[in-house]
Amino acid sequence: MGRTRTIRPPGVLLFTSATPTLLAASDGDGGFHAPSIAEFFPAAIMFAGTPFEFNRIHLIRIIAAVVLLAVFVVAARRAKLVPGRFQNVIELILDFVRKHIVEDIMGAERARRYVPMITTIFVTILAFNLTGVVPFLNLAGTSVAGVAILLALWVFVTYWAAGIRQHGFFGYLRANMFPPGVPAPIYVILAPIELLQILVIRPASLILRLTANMVAGHIILVLCFAATHYLLFEATPALKLIAPLTFIGAIGVTLFEVFVAALQAYIFALLSSVYINMSLEEEH
Repeated sequence: MGRTRTIRPPGVLLFTSATPTLLAASDGDGGFHAPSIAEFFPAAIMFAGTPFEFNRIHLIRIIAAVVLLAVFVVAARRAKLVPGRFQNVIELILDFVRKHIVEDIMGAERARRYVPMITTIFVTILAFNLTGVVPFLNLAGTSVAGVAILLALWVFVTYWAAGIRQHGFFGYLRANMFPPGVPAPIYVILAPIELLQILVIRPASLILRLTANMVAGHIILVLCFAATHYLLFEATPALKLIAPLTFIGAIGVTLFEVFVAALQAYIFALLSSVYINMSLEEEH
């Protein structure tokens, strides 16, 4: 007998084409396949096996960067004295970063120097985070640590440069490693910890927090949609009744991921401002 071919309804094809990363790769056997860490290491599109390997995550980052640049270029060219809705949204974002992040941490005078940097960090992370809930992209550009590492290094160089400019190299180290009011013997323990903090812990806190949240959010999101797909199209009739619940859960997680995307951009920008401001303070 010939092999029977299963024909799925058009809805299945639409579902799978709109969400290309919902199911983890398998060897062709049926059943439910949970998402795996392999989703964050997609196959190369170009230059496989070279230092210039280009994959789906790189493509997503380029798309997000182009869209972000286009939005701000259009906003700048169409800026009017009486702003429309689009300009209002852009100005709301810029004012939020300036007033409620940088100026709240550093004060208005000191903040002027760092507003462009912190704003760039905020909108970049926000745009890259939101690609995780955009159809046909479905993966945050920050779910692999490369972007977080680059931005954290930018912050690292900035707060070291600011501290050295303010206090001098040895003055900056002394202010951080030997805070006043501590008994002298405690410095034996405290100084190495404080040095480790400004060298490793601060940038690591930025990198790990952002990347871990994006990875966890993507896995939960994919798990909900994959479960809905399996229950709706492959499970037994009794289990199909659960599919609406997992689908509602997937929608809820999607909305929560939008919130997390904005929250993580805010936290990264806030901590960056705090670290830079700490390097400028006389005492810690």
